[in-house]
Amino acid sequence: MKEDAETLEKLDPIFAAKQFLENYYPNCKGAVLAGSVVRGEATDTSDLDIVIFDEDVKYSYRESFIKFGWPIEIFVHNLSSYQTFFELDYHAAKPSMQRMIVEGMVLKDDEFIQQIKKEAMEILTKGPEEWSLDRIRIKRYFLSDVLYDFIGSKNREEEIFIANTLSLLLHEFYLRVNKQWIGTSKWIVRALKQYDANFTNRFVEAFDTYYKTGDKEMIIDLTDEVLEPYEGRLFDGFSVGKQE
Repeated sequence: MKEDAETLEKLDPIFAAKQFLENYYPNCKGAVLAGSVVRGEATDTSDLDIVIFDEDVKYSYRESFIKFGWPIEIFVHNLSSYQTFFELDYHAAKPSMQRMIVEGMVLKDDEFIQQIKKEAMEILTKGPEEWSLDRIRIKRYFLSDVLYDFIGSKNREEEIFIANTLSLLLHEFYLRVNKQWIGTSKWIVRALKQYDANFTNRFVEAFDTYYKTGDKEMIIDLTDEVLEPYEGRLFDGFSVGKQE
């Protein structure tokens, strides 16, 4: 069956994931199927994300395949290496691994997965590290700096990418000062929506309006609104790394 797997028509995702495990990781301690398929949000280009725990693996790794009609991406860990990724994701405030484990559908479990799910949920519930006042001030400066670039730019080609940077910094600042997880790519909107659906709608509308019409006002107003509780834009008097 292995030899013919790549040429098969696309199978049911859960069946395909289980067949993949049986063929390639039959002795693993546990595995979960995560991602858009499990959330019911799959598209024509979705893949199967499978987190696999195998005590015989020395180092964690990631690998991609096309099997059973599906693009399959696996994240392989031994029985302790996942904790390093939990820690890295926690400090980055982007709990990708934790979300995969918590949301994931258990495909196999030798009395191991439920404990990892518990660990992941505890981290998600705890939330990210709280920003210090000094950290907020630094982030406020860099957000203000990009905002000034955006306001002053007369070059549409440059503005498009300044706006992109501004969206990243604005989403990060808004969520982190409110002690929330952040995201990248499609998870920017998802992370915002999980915390504040109304703000997310305004955020998307502001950037969508700019990209369609070139009107910057909604982005400027929203950024100023987010900065206002922290004394607004910052430039004059900012210093970092200065030795007295």
